[in-house]
Amino acid sequence: MTQALAIFAAVFMAELGDKTQLATLLFASDKQQSPLIVFLAAAGALVASTAIAVLLGSLAERYLAMIPLKLIAGIGFILIGAWSIWEHYSA
Repeated sequence: MTQALAIFAAVFMAELGDKTQLATLLFASDKQQSPLIVFLAAAGALVASTAIAVLLGSLAERYLAMIPLKLIAGIGFILIGAWSIWEHYSA
């Protein structure tokens, strides 16, 4: 149970104030959107993306044991940020 609480706390803190939460907030602020629909859609998306992450993490664990995963995650965040900036200015 302690492991589950630690995982919950880490993911919960990581999600606070991120782009996903801000996008959900913006969808919920739209008067034409039902808050229940926004909640269900956002929760479903989070569950689906988490399932993919767990599956990929389980598979990658076999092949990436020697590679520093923090480095891979950091490079991934940089690439996502660069892509977001590129999309903003190219639109």
